[in-house]
Amino acid sequence: MTLDLSTLYAATGTAKLADLPAYEARAMDLVPPGADVTLTGRAPVWLYLRIAHALHGRVRKLFYDSPVTGPVEIFNHDPR
Repeated sequence: MTLDLSTLYAATGTAKLADLPAYEARAMDLVPPGADVTLTGRAPVWLYLRIAHALHGRVRKLFYDSPVTGPVEIFNHDPR
């Protein structure tokens, strides 16, 4: 699944550190356990890092994708 991080703060238009717990909770609601997840979208680096940390141990594989880099594997806990 793809998680566009800009959707986490779409209501305000600007990501705010004070709202970080709400962003993490929303990401956890959207991402099912064991999923393969790609993080994308316009968002500050600190939000990418924190959501990646929150998803570690919950998802099987995590990728970052942008028009500049293409898909980049962050971690892979698939035992195969």
